[in-house]
Amino acid sequence: MNGLVINLTHSIDDLDRSSVAMVVAGASVASDQKTTVFLSSEGTRLAAKGVADDMHEDGFAPMSELVSSFVAAGGSFLVCSPCAKKRDIGEDQLIDGASIVGGATLVALLADGAASLSF
Repeated sequence: MNGLVINLTHSIDDLDRSSVAMVVAGASVASDQKTTVFLSSEGTRLAAKGVADDMHEDGFAPMSELVSSFVAAGGSFLVCSPCAKKRDIGEDQLIDGASIVGGATLVALLADGAASLSF
């Protein structure tokens, strides 16, 4: 099973886009796909504790529910290292299921055959 990588480049700056990405991620992991959300650029903020609590786009479940359900179902977040550093987000500030990684980790997933989507 090669799985799916979702590259999410938005969070608080685009609730609609980030909500759609997390709905797709939730559907993927619920379908028994190994699912990883790679958070880059502004998407990185979603990995910081408490940020999802204040995110809710009309027509979608609250972001905190989308994120917690995704992680509970076995999904994981990989956080772009330079993106996190730029935004002063350290490992000690991350939500459960998230870890800061370098670009080589993403490249390895894709090289192993994971499909990818970007939001």
